[in-house]
Amino acid sequence: MGAEGHTGRDTGQREHQLRFTVLGPVRAWRGDSALSTGSPQQRALLAALLLRGGHTATAEELIDALWGEDPPDQAKAALRTYASRIRKALAPDSDLLVSESGGYAIRTHAAGAVLDVDVATALATDAEKCAAAGDRCRARELYDAALAQWDGEPLAHLPGPYAEAQRARLEEWRLGLQEHRLDLDLQVGCHAEAVSELTALTAAHPLRERLRELLMLALYRSGRQAEALAVYADTRRLLADELGVDPRSELSELQQRILEADSDLSLSADEPARAGTTDALRPAQLPATVADFTGRAGFVAELGDQLAAAEGTVMAVSAVAGIGGVGKTTLAVHVAHAASEHFPDGQLYVDLQGAGPTAAEPEAVLGAFLRSLGTPDTSIPDGVQERAAMYRSLLAGRRVLALLDNARDAAQVRPLLPGTAGCAALVTSRARMVDLAGAHLVDLDVMSPEEAMTLFTRIVGDERTTTERQAAMDVVAACGFLPLAIRIAAARLAARRTWTVSILASKLADERRRLDELQAGDQAVKATFELGYSQLDREQARAFRLLGLAEGPDISLHAAAAMLDRGPEETEDLLESLVDTSLLESAAPGRYRFHDLLRLYARTCAERDEHPPSEREAALARLLDFYLATAAAVHRLDRPGERMVDHLEDTGSQRGLHFRDLSAATSWLFAESGCFLSCALQLASGPTLRRAVDLLLVTSDLAEAGINIRQYELVASALKKAAHEADDAHAEARARAVLALIYLTTGSFEQADEEASRAGLLGQAAGDPISYSYALNDRAIAANYLGRHSAAEEYVSQALVTFRDTGNRPSEASALCNLSRAHMALGRNASAIELARQGVAIYDDMGLTLRLANGRYTLGVALVSAGRVTEGLGQLNDALGIFHESRQGLWEGVTHFRIAQAHLQDRRPAQAAAHAEQALALRGIGGEWRRGTVLMVLGQALDALGQSDRARACWREALSIFDKHGSAEAEEVRELLTPSVAA
Repeated sequence: MGAEGHTGRDTGQREHQLRFTVLGPVRAWRGDSALSTGSPQQRALLAALLLRGGHTATAEELIDALWGEDPPDQAKAALRTYASRIRKALAPDSDLLVSESGGYAIRTHAAGAVLDVDVATALATDAEKCAAAGDRCRARELYDAALAQWDGEPLAHLPGPYAEAQRARLEEWRLGLQEHRLDLDLQVGCHAEAVSELTALTAAHPLRERLRELLMLALYRSGRQAEALAVYADTRRLLADELGVDPRSELSELQQRILEADSDLSLSADEPARAGTTDALRPAQLPATVADFTGRAGFVAELGDQLAAAEGTVMAVSAVAGIGGVGKTTLAVHVAHAASEHFPDGQLYVDLQGAGPTAAEPEAVLGAFLRSLGTPDTSIPDGVQERAAMYRSLLAGRRVLALLDNARDAAQVRPLLPGTAGCAALVTSRARMVDLAGAHLVDLDVMSPEEAMTLFTRIVGDERTTTERQAAMDVVAACGFLPLAIRIAAARLAARRTWTVSILASKLADERRRLDELQAGDQAVKATFELGYSQLDREQARAFRLLGLAEGPDISLHAAAAMLDRGPEETEDLLESLVDTSLLESAAPGRYRFHDLLRLYARTCAERDEHPPSEREAALARLLDFYLATAAAVHRLDRPGERMVDHLEDTGSQRGLHFRDLSAATSWLFAESGCFLSCALQLASGPTLRRAVDLLLVTSDLAEAGINIRQYELVASALKKAAHEADDAHAEARARAVLALIYLTTGSFEQADEEASRAGLLGQAAGDPISYSYALNDRAIAANYLGRHSAAEEYVSQALVTFRDTGNRPSEASALCNLSRAHMALGRNASAIELARQGVAIYDDMGLTLRLANGRYTLGVALVSAGRVTEGLGQLNDALGIFHESRQGLWEGVTHFRIAQAHLQDRRPAQAAAHAEQALALRGIGGEWRRGTVLMVLGQALDALGQSDRARACWREALSIFDKHGSAEAEEVRELLTPSVAA
């Protein structure tokens, strides 16, 4: 059957036809619906059966294929399981998989199923017949169709020795088909077009002499004799170095014939060159697509659909934008080749050099296009408008694709657009072409981690990446998943056989050296970025440099304005212009971010170009002061009357944002936490140290709410260390006070007490009432949790005196609530309730809604402890509603826990279990210790409901937590478990 027989089924058949692919990922479809092919081992079995052409494979052969010399103990049982799952996936065609004599076979031909290997084989066979009959053009088309069956690496990601061997065989077959097709290209005069593809293939397969021979011939026929001879010299040197052999005789003879300018190397009379024939009117100028094109499936489909629309009533234009090195040209060339069937009258290509200092002039480009379309030089008019008019006239009624690569802006592109339906233009640029009317805009982002790993592996090879997968992931992550960076890194590794992937990863781990490491030959990430930076005006370049200094994940417009010392409107114009040139990304409305490698480049530019150098430090100081001033405004709004803000470091003339309501203020705090914590860590030294510490102190309510708790701990620890090394007792005391609060939040009470104790001593010595009084309050909280209730009463009573003396009423209310907890633990329920009511009254009087929730929480716990469960639940439920509305996840979880305790005390185990489970479901209920307490209560509720197995599971998990933390609750859990164990 001819190749056409494989694609000529009617629509009804195609809807239900089974298709299998192994020339890429192993997949199966029924019509357009993908079937589940299961785990890698299951896909490996499917592939092993598909590649046997319907012949039966014994169980032993399949075990050896999947596992080699190290099969699992239950290998045959695993085979049966995989086979059963494949049958289930193939239903209603499950009978394709047959069992014979203890083995298996897949009979695809019996059911009319299609396998891509069979399609490729038939097409290649027909191509050979056409070539033998002299129909070279048809042979080329058939070879191209056969090669199109590949979709990346054959048997991608499949384990086992059989898959490895078949992968190598299929790759070798593909390379052979490419050689046959390229040989035909040279026979029909397409030598200039073949050079790019042959260059890429010889780079990927440097020891393959047939490819070198074809490249030499293509270069020679393109008038590049010196380069052809250089290929031979390079081949001879490479073979001697790598294998210790000389080039084969065919290659040596070709070199000699080139030296002699052998006329027989030129095309013969019956093989006309492209010039002077009708083929010259059908340009085929697309560069070769890269052999290892990876991923981008969504973009390929999207752009392919847009180009296909050109067959209708419109002239389709698509514009792909993205940062330098993101793969715009690679994607566009790949898509253009795939869509070439829609443009039988030719494909034009030009590099507009828009990223360089001298972009191509549209008039010159139009002249080149007109010549490619068959216009003699004497007939080409002068002037852009006249040439554009002739260009559009020549394309009228034709279907031609113009690939306009590396455009500077829309003004450069407009004269080069075809004017009629049936034609299309595909544009690539670093600038977003928002002013190119009717264009379909595509923003190309970096690769996904999976795509990046696949590309890296294809260049480096499976053998090196499989054994060091984590190191390989570190490499592509260090490359920021930028295709150019990945290609450069992989090429360096591929050229150095003595390097491991870990060595490359360690070189790229150094941020200050990373950009210097990412260069190979004439390719360099830094050089690509330099092209864009060099085109910025003075203010844009300054903004690019200074913003790159900030460590945060992104930056808001107002923070950027503070850093640049410019107004918000001027700053927005600057930042949006950087977005339009793909040097900055718009993370969300009013928020901006750098690609990781661009941030490193911006810092390099700041160190090189920012004068005086002190402006770098000044810009970061302005950013810190903006965050501190705004956070102080949020604190004033949240806690009016609280005196902490009166004792913060001065932010000079820097003004922060102000908010009309607490909700907007809290939203700012949540959104900016990652940014201002990064800023505080970055400025944890010198004259900014105290302001960095105060920024943590004034935003510590976020840590109490469980937001970014680990980052808070990291930054506070770094600031404590920096303050200690600087012998700054004031800053160290406040940093330790923040750490004490963090440890209370995470349930590390001994550490909290230690930090609070040191904070109090240092604060008293430094004369700082903030760290001293807050430390006493925190010591009281820690002592209550640690069972030292008399000490807790003493600490909080001292703190209460300080708060009252300074008129700090919100902190006074907090201390009253903590004193209530101490009295409650000491059995003085009446005074505990009264103290909590006093705290609630202060909060209520001051209108502090969120703090009122803390007060009601304490009052609710005190009432429940006194046996007044119904009243206590009322207070706790009121607190729960406020915590939920205020997004206080930690306190919401803890309140659910207290409500669960109350219901359990009142013999309502079902309600207790429900609230305990809600507490566990909330993110971050205060560390592992608090999780253990909730599990203990949940177990008691489940036990009361007769669910003893689930109860024991909860208690065992709680016991593990308490034992790890050395908590006294461990004994209580053991007592709960003892009857169950005995039973």
